[in-house]
Amino acid sequence: MKQRAVFLDRDGTLVHPRHYPSRPEDLLLYHNIGPGLRDLQRAGYRLVVITNQSGIARGYFTVADLQWMHEHLCRELQQLGVQLDAIYHCPHHPEGIIPELAIRCGCRKPQPGMLLQAAADLELDLQHCWFVGDILDDVEAGNRAGCHTILVDLGTESFSEQQLRCPNYITSNTQHALRIINAIESHNKEFVHGR
Repeated sequence: MKQRAVFLDRDGTLVHPRHYPSRPEDLLLYHNIGPGLRDLQRAGYRLVVITNQSGIARGYFTVADLQWMHEHLCRELQQLGVQLDAIYHCPHHPEGIIPELAIRCGCRKPQPGMLLQAAADLELDLQHCWFVGDILDDVEAGNRAGCHTILVDLGTESFSEQQLRCPNYITSNTQHALRIINAIESHNKEFVHGR
């Protein structure tokens, strides 16, 4: 049986936005993000981070540096009782300085490649998954993959009339986005059980 997941962008969604963070201490979790994530895990959702990391292609940090940062992030979340199921990153950017990474690819958001790979790896039903992100490239990637989408509006995006870039919901912070998913999950469960 296929499973459900909540896909989370990293910078600006799970952690405070920073310009090309390159050290573990740069990844600062949003305050009080643990309860909503724990509730989703208890409801049976996998938690998967989906992040563009063009800083690798640009030579700002290495894959090893990124791994070190993500190990730190996982430890910080574990202290909150949250276990990430996977982290997917795209190291590419057409303007990169590392030739093999300076390409257009199918994984860099707004393309859905990382979500499709996660679905294959983790046996996910994308139509019952959510993507929470702070930019419209996140929304587009989620919509292209067939997920429900929530934009965490940090005031950095100009809204588009393109259907692929229209989220299902808009919130002002990630904690509210997680509450929306949890509320819909609870409602659906009550509906199925006839309450």
